[in-house]
Amino acid sequence: MKGFYGRILEIDLSRGKSTVTEIPEEEYRKYLGGSGLAAKIYDSRGYAELDPLAEESPLIILTGILTGHNVPTACKLAFCGKSPATGIWAEAVVGGYWPAALKTSGYDGLIITGKAEKPVYLCSGENGVSIEDATDLWGEDAYATVEKLQAVHGDKTKVAAIGPAGENQVLISAIMIDGLDARAAGRCGMGALMGSKNLKAIASVKTENVPPLHDKEALAEARKKVLPQIREKAKGLTDFGTAGGVPVVEKLGDLPIRNWTGGSWSEGAAKVSGQAMADQFFVKHYACFACPIRCGKEMKVPIGPHKDTVSHGPEYETVAGFGAMCLNDDPAYVITANDLCNRLGIDTISGSTVVAFAMELYEHNLIPADLLGDLKPEWGSGEAILKLIKQIAYREGLGEYLGRGVKKAAEYFGPLAAEFAVESKGLEFAFHDPRAFTSMAVVYATGARGACHLEGLTYFNENKAIPASILGLPDDYDPHGTEGKAVLAKTMQDYMGTFNALGLCKFLNRGHVSPADIAGWVSAVTGWDLTEKELLTAGERLFNLKRKINVGLGISRKNDTLPPRLLVHDRGEGAAAGSLPHLGKMLYEYYQLRGWSLEGIPAKETLKRLSLI
Repeated sequence: MKGFYGRILEIDLSRGKSTVTEIPEEEYRKYLGGSGLAAKIYDSRGYAELDPLAEESPLIILTGILTGHNVPTACKLAFCGKSPATGIWAEAVVGGYWPAALKTSGYDGLIITGKAEKPVYLCSGENGVSIEDATDLWGEDAYATVEKLQAVHGDKTKVAAIGPAGENQVLISAIMIDGLDARAAGRCGMGALMGSKNLKAIASVKTENVPPLHDKEALAEARKKVLPQIREKAKGLTDFGTAGGVPVVEKLGDLPIRNWTGGSWSEGAAKVSGQAMADQFFVKHYACFACPIRCGKEMKVPIGPHKDTVSHGPEYETVAGFGAMCLNDDPAYVITANDLCNRLGIDTISGSTVVAFAMELYEHNLIPADLLGDLKPEWGSGEAILKLIKQIAYREGLGEYLGRGVKKAAEYFGPLAAEFAVESKGLEFAFHDPRAFTSMAVVYATGARGACHLEGLTYFNENKAIPASILGLPDDYDPHGTEGKAVLAKTMQDYMGTFNALGLCKFLNRGHVSPADIAGWVSAVTGWDLTEKELLTAGERLFNLKRKINVGLGISRKNDTLPPRLLVHDRGEGAAAGSLPHLGKMLYEYYQLRGWSLEGIPAKETLKRLSLI
């Protein structure tokens, strides 16, 4: 085998034992590693029957075929399993340097089951993977955990860790990567799954044990050809990070405002944009492993308990969430909220959504006085945002309910609260509005893990940031119409699914990288002579496999929907005023393209064609 090891280490924390599982090469070609191979293992072993927080329930951590090689952005791996938040298929994909370091352990990843008697961490390095005592780390935030582990294992040690939120099994908790140069496996509550196993961290000491390449020279030539294009097309991300897009997104009517009820917020967007934060708080740029884009930004924390320390700068989703969603136009509070979430281990998308949800509950007098105390979660209150983040992490007061996510929280606060809960399949929406780009209605409604923008990214096609012609589709779409949206959603979902499996960052799309480019990289690494068609078919296979898993968990057409707010609430002003997605029509076309029944079930013929039965 070239490019990967063909073996996975399985660790039972209850027994303190590990075994090695060999994976045939044909399985990698069929499922591409990462979340693709994880879904195959999960499905074939019947793990879906287990409660996500049961001892036997697995946390599957797999690198992609390209992870750790000198391929542009080959920095990713996937945490997979059953979501404690949603109860369906979960994958949280993350970059940084830790995934590449883990790839040098001699294994393509880990499958972790059981529960340790006391807190532990795993350490991978020259001597394999060991289970170590983490009693003195329990209770520490994610940044402090990295510092303490580097003091023991060396400064170059890379770490994935949970904070107090994961320890407390908060259902919207994240797994944090690389300390203050933070990357987050944020979605689906995977921090809670890790915490349920008494697993505080995984420390990886990078070795020279990298799987051999098939054709190093061909890979170098392919990389040299595409790097200038990536750097040119993705320059905005390099200069200001993802938060630099806030003003443009607001102008397009795509920025969610006031828990998805507002129409425009141009002055506020300008105040909390990446450009504004760079002027006031910027310290330096940073990049993930093998990344030419360098979208990461370090910034000075301006207020709060960690004032004047340097920390990861907020991404677009965090700015949209703790900024526009909460009507907070003070960048100091956005940066500090981001820093707190990273340290405590909270997904900033779900975290900011539940805070905005609480503000709307407060506006309608739906929060019992005993849960409020002296807290006043009014729109725009930065202090309320910070207090609620801490309450969520430690499951205190109102945070006990918010930490369950908006769907479960709404069940506690009464029938009207459900109108304020913007989620699909139990997962809070990422911050791109399907009323602005209606293809996203299909992407959100059918996403394997719920309301995930990254499973399709079609708003980039509709706003012309990514030419759909690289996939053989038109480049021009009516952003508020329905024509062509089903095939766009389906095609992009298939393509994006290969990124998670291969270990690539989806910002490559901003560099106009094509399926042919990626197929060439895979061929140079593995020697497979992979075609563009085979790559996209693999993506289609993976999407249908995850749907098959979810169908077994009760998912069907009844779940492929949007919250009422996004189907019937007109933004009223701004570029998306008057636009509401015609989801029924688009879904009808989408199911036909997918080869699914009208109930959203993959047909037997479809599963056979994709070699899934």
